[in-house]
Amino acid sequence: MTHDLLIIGAGPAGLSLALALRNRGLNIGIVERQSSADIANPAFDGREIALTHHSMEILKGFGLGDALAPDISLLARAHVEDGSSPYCLDFDPPPDRQGPLGFLVPNHAIRRALWQAVSNSADITLLDEKNLSHLDIDNAAARVRTTQGDALSARLVVAADNRFSDSRRLMGIGASMHDFGRTMMVCRMEHTVPHQHLALEWFDYGQTVALLPCNGNISSVVITLPAHENARLMALDEVAFAREIERRLKHRCGDMRLASERFGYPLVAVYAHRFADTRFALAGDAAVGMHPVTAHGFNFGLISQEILAQELQAALAGRADLGERAALTRYERRHRMATMPLFLSTNLIATLFTDDRDPARLARKLALRVGKRLPFFRQQVASRLLAHHA
Repeated sequence: MTHDLLIIGAGPAGLSLALALRNRGLNIGIVERQSSADIANPAFDGREIALTHHSMEILKGFGLGDALAPDISLLARAHVEDGSSPYCLDFDPPPDRQGPLGFLVPNHAIRRALWQAVSNSADITLLDEKNLSHLDIDNAAARVRTTQGDALSARLVVAADNRFSDSRRLMGIGASMHDFGRTMMVCRMEHTVPHQHLALEWFDYGQTVALLPCNGNISSVVITLPAHENARLMALDEVAFAREIERRLKHRCGDMRLASERFGYPLVAVYAHRFADTRFALAGDAAVGMHPVTAHGFNFGLISQEILAQELQAALAGRADLGERAALTRYERRHRMATMPLFLSTNLIATLFTDDRDPARLARKLALRVGKRLPFFRQQVASRLLAHHA
């Protein structure tokens, strides 16, 4: 079976890339290990995605505004604390910008809306329940084989599977991985004290806690702990779990009640050594998998497909080959410039603020004290969340 473009992975980055390139005379195939039924009806997985204004514009540009509207919660402000330190950082929208700091949307709601748009596109074909077994790429074409016996070919293959990408490995592209040695537990909880649409990031000693405001008196609770501690926390019955979360939060949310399942995710950051090769490119988490502390991982995934789509559209407009190396090289350079500084700084922040040794505690207090006295720094962070351009 021959395609112009084969996308590996029907996650948000892969589906978004397909939508960005639809209606351009391309035969687009999406290879996915899940069934079409699972893709069409993704289960709630606990993850609330913090979207920048630019990311929201991208999704609305795909026609997803109405589908996402019921699930959007506004992120009015953000607050960062360190242990019991009196110094903290507050992030508000800059005075010259209108609207909230950002938006929160459940991961499964975004996936569902993207798939609905893709399923209505005649030039996009889903090849579901397929697992890659072989990639053979040269200057003439890219050839893909699956463990189910399919033989596929394309002018370009884009891997958008996940941060542990099988496609990346089959192409012999390595990645720098930072395993933080901790597990993130996420769930939704009701509480009696209103959140006022404030997001909290609290680097407490021995744990990191994030509270993300959902609609109503509900927050997404994110607690990062060593794996064995998280396993104990997740094994508690609902009443005991609620009491422990109240204690861990020092009762700042009032009485709490579990409102969803609990989910655990290991914290591993990934940065691919290359984003492109002959007739091959990486997008989404396959290229850059972020630690969630700065909430930019999903946004980087959308930015990666946007930049790649722009370069491929430019190549098509110039009647160049879809898989030409020049377009892929430009994509790699632009995406590396957009992601590398924040990837490195995020890893530094995550490492520093989860280190409970005395020198690290002192550095953390100093960092917050300096940041609090630099309004320009806070405005730059807020402006990045409100950015309207990639």
